[in-house]
Amino acid sequence: MYATIDRETLKNKLDNHEDIHLIEVLAEKEFQRLHIRGAEHIQFGEIGKIAKQRFKPDDEIIVYCADKACKASPTAAKKLDTMGFTNVYDYEEGKKDWVEAGYPVEGREAGAHA
Repeated sequence: MYATIDRETLKNKLDNHEDIHLIEVLAEKEFQRLHIRGAEHIQFGEIGKIAKQRFKPDDEIIVYCADKACKASPTAAKKLDTMGFTNVYDYEEGKKDWVEAGYPVEGREAGAHA
């Protein structure tokens, strides 16, 4: 069963350069517009196919989407879990929470959030 992860725990993992895969599961245009620094993009509808090719079953995978109301990341986390990935987390507060905290972002609109 996948678990959730909070903003501070995620930030610590990124700051400590832990070996994680942080994946934004929103549409490509949303990822290009703004994403958490260091995140990869895999649209949630493609997560199963791409994850099998790129990740090992015990890799730490953290997925996120827009905010708590967004269902893309819990859907992606559940999919990964059912595929046998054993170290999956959903940052359910998502990009909105990260940006509101003033944490590092990348993308076309990153300058507006610096």
